[in-house]
Amino acid sequence: MHLAELNISKWKVDPVSEAARGFTDNVARVNSLAERSPGFVWRKVEEERDEQGGNAVCDGPDVLMTLSVWETPQDLEKFVWNTVHKKIYNGKAQWFSEMESHTLVMWWVEEGTVPTLEEAKQRLDHLDANGDSDEAFGWSHLPHVKLWQEQQCG
Repeated sequence: MHLAELNISKWKVDPVSEAARGFTDNVARVNSLAERSPGFVWRKVEEERDEQGGNAVCDGPDVLMTLSVWETPQDLEKFVWNTVHKKIYNGKAQWFSEMESHTLVMWWVEEGTVPTLEEAKQRLDHLDANGDSDEAFGWSHLPHVKLWQEQQCG
């Protein structure tokens, strides 16, 4: 099995403003690093959006999402917490609002499966409604990964 993950963020600053540059200037760099990282399998590159700017996950153009697949939780964990991604993540409060829903959901997929945005939204909704389960979960549901805990303490 591989690990699928969706994370979402909602802009609190104008994404084309100077205030957003600390994030926007690093998107291509971080995505490229992810794609070269051990265990990376796939990520959704294009976000299909409707006329109002929404998609299956997002209600409008001010919500960003990343949908990707990794070979193991440890591979994703190392990318998230042991690369420049961590520095960008630590700055998220500058650019993104707090959200009422979870902003990260993970779930298991068969090797070779490419998850859809619709499935990702269903998993996120399941996590919001039911908490961690084998259907949809966050870092705490993976007892063998610990770097996220160090982040929580920092």
